[in-house]
Amino acid sequence: MKPGSKALAIALLFLGLVLVNYLASSLPARLDLTAESIYSLSPGTSAMLGKIEEPVILNLYASQDTGGLPIAYKNYAVRVQEMLRQYARASRGKLTLNVINPRPDTPEEEKAAAAGLTPQAVIQGGEQFYFGLVAIQADQQKNIPAFTPQREQFLEYDLSKLIYSVQQVDKRKLGLLTSLPLQGSSQQDMQMMMMMRQQPQPGQFVASEWEQSFQLIKVEASATELPANLDALAIIHPQGLTNKLQFAIDQFLLAGKPVFLCVDPSSQHFKRQSNPQQQMMGQPPQNVSSDLPVLLSAYGLSYDPQKVVGDLENATQVQTQGGVARYPIWLSLRRENFDTKAQATAQLKSTMFIESGSFAAKPGSTLTFTPLVETSAQSGEIPSMMLQFAQPDDVAKQITPSGKKTIAALVTGKFKSAFPEGAPKDESKPENPADPKTPEPKSQTPALAESKTTSTLLVIADTDWLFDDYSVRKFNFFGQTTAEPFNDNLALAANSVEFLGGSKDLISIRGKGSSLRPFTVVRRMEADAQKKFQEKLTALDARLQQVQTKLTELQGKKSEGNRLIATPEMAKAIEEFQKQSATMRGERREIRRALREDIDRLENRLLAVNLLASPLLICAFGVWFHRRRRN
Repeated sequence: MKPGSKALAIALLFLGLVLVNYLASSLPARLDLTAESIYSLSPGTSAMLGKIEEPVILNLYASQDTGGLPIAYKNYAVRVQEMLRQYARASRGKLTLNVINPRPDTPEEEKAAAAGLTPQAVIQGGEQFYFGLVAIQADQQKNIPAFTPQREQFLEYDLSKLIYSVQQVDKRKLGLLTSLPLQGSSQQDMQMMMMMRQQPQPGQFVASEWEQSFQLIKVEASATELPANLDALAIIHPQGLTNKLQFAIDQFLLAGKPVFLCVDPSSQHFKRQSNPQQQMMGQPPQNVSSDLPVLLSAYGLSYDPQKVVGDLENATQVQTQGGVARYPIWLSLRRENFDTKAQATAQLKSTMFIESGSFAAKPGSTLTFTPLVETSAQSGEIPSMMLQFAQPDDVAKQITPSGKKTIAALVTGKFKSAFPEGAPKDESKPENPADPKTPEPKSQTPALAESKTTSTLLVIADTDWLFDDYSVRKFNFFGQTTAEPFNDNLALAANSVEFLGGSKDLISIRGKGSSLRPFTVVRRMEADAQKKFQEKLTALDARLQQVQTKLTELQGKKSEGNRLIATPEMAKAIEEFQKQSATMRGERREIRRALREDIDRLENRLLAVNLLASPLLICAFGVWFHRRRRN
């Protein structure tokens, strides 16, 4: 082959490689081989994108010239861009993606700041960079102020939620059915109470959190139907609900609308209002529990309104007359107690539940029961009546651990109606067929016997966690009452309702894994070695303690002059102590050396595979190709 032909062949080969890469990046088809399909769009996202009516513009502001930018942010920026390109392809022209580099002191940086994006700093006081997203549809504009790698598993949910929210013009409607003063006194009630010289009842901060995203529609327990056009329904500590209202709730859920339900075996609010003197005079005690037995039983949920959960491991420290004590029925739960893949609980670090109950799925239920908040294995249940006069120490003694208890759960699937025979009759106004004046019943929509599509119910077996007393610290700042959360109770309330109040497509999107793949084998080796090391270290400490005790006993044997006499027995003990210390120090070195040898051996093996795999495969292909040509 002539030199010119060889050069042309090489140039054509190079051009072919470029074209193949270009065509591969342009093809709509993708193959996602990751363990949790983190690079694939969920069916809910695809359905949501298919419902976009007017075009949406996505402006991704990602600084690319900032010095010292962490590698995690650079990798995550590529991850976000690739995901957004997938959104644009799947939207069939409804989404337009613009990637903008907001360099310092440029119009792009001014636009990023004007759009409400939050500048981040590489180090405190150092150079700032932008990494956020703005969605625009007509005159509507919403944003994600800043992306963080820590929230990578919810990247798809955050992007889908942003695109969905920018299409919503009006606030969504949240029905609030509660016997608790979460909203406080209304303007009309406040005027009436002021006329009667009564103190208006303040609302709780949780209601303010909900009002930021929803229009709260109050529902009375005496109502016979729900207000029209509700997007979601929150039921908090239901008491005295009419049968018709329970039927309306049942039909609301079966129609595919989400329901947030909080019941409580022992409400602190009503316990404070109870009057022991009235009970002594024969009056019935204040009902402090709440339950919806007809609905919960039909939905395959087991809940006992007379049982309170106690957790010996996650007990809260409280101040008593005898000092500080651990109170196991006040649950201070931590990150390991939450479902890290559920939108409502994934980012939580701590919550507090007060004398809560528990839920469990009934055997044979066809619904999906997903625990969101669970106690530790050192948990048990005690009757709520036993708590009336019990002290914290006495409560702990009454708890017999019986395994984890579910405080909050997400129930999804096709629900069966709690009223299979249809709407209950209004017994308060019986109709008289012989009376000609009795109006004929109006034609009603046929009752649903089963969910039309997948229904969603989020249940929590406590209501006290919604009150300010167990979630925020209040202080006065220039005449205004300000609150600082001391746990994630408010975040749980906001996340739960926001999650449910979104579209059904958003509800179906769950958290995915991270693109960062940890070396699980190495971590397991380190953990096993550390466990082995810790066991030997504990044994060493025990032996050293025995020797130290013996030395203390020997030191107590002093002469009349109060001088220590080094007896042969003491000298032998000291010599034994020194031998054991030297031996254990040698064992420590051996364990650490063995640990590093195993890890280094694995590292070298992987390095060799990575370096030699490609050349060996190419050589094998060359040998096969050469033989094939000769044949």
